Amino acid sequence: MLANTKTNPGGDLIIFAFNHNNISSQDVGEVNLLISTCSTSRDSLEKLYIMFKSTVFAVAYGITADYHLSEDCVAETFVRLTQVKNFNPHKGDGKGFIITTARNVASELRRRYKKEINSYIIQSYGDAEKTVEDSIYINQLLKHLNDKQRQIIIMKCCAEMTFKEIAKTLKCPETTVKSRYKRAMNILQEKAGADK
Repeated sequence: MLANTKTNPGGDLIIFAFNHNNISSQDVGEVNLLISTCSTSRDSLEKLYIMFKSTVFAVAYGITADYHLSEDCVAETFVRLTQVKNFNPHKGDGKGFIITTARNVASELRRRYKKEINSYIIQSYGDAEKTVEDSIYINQLLKHLNDKQRQIIIMKCCAEMTFKEIAKTLKCPETTVKSRYKRAMNILQEKAGADK
């Protein structure tokens, strides 16, 4: 995970980069099919894992703020995908389904272990090059956000979800997600000392 503070062409402050596989629009049908077959096909489950492990980890970490609980969430999320019986590959939103499952698992783990959220270091799943300085910097920045703002930032910047997908996952209006994101980015820009 790299802690970069630069502005992208859209004007948003980029605080961190996240290494993961992008899911293109043509892959949506494949993701849906993989979900519907992963209970009987190890190959399908492996492909889903490779495609979504980083995204699931990022979403989980945004909720638990605990590296080990987030790793547990990754494992439990994919176990639960193998237990899905009624997912329709022709009508379903595979990516949203996986993110929602990860979010539910992370919330359950957070409640079960009653972890206090006092550290919000974002780590790239399996990234050996992450430095302590980056972690401390990101930790200090994200401490200024509330839970909802932090989750939206992580879903948008790390998981590269659209505002519509985030709204569906969080079960709130898209305009609310956009306003929370904008407010969170303003806070992060101010705390990072970036020029507006």
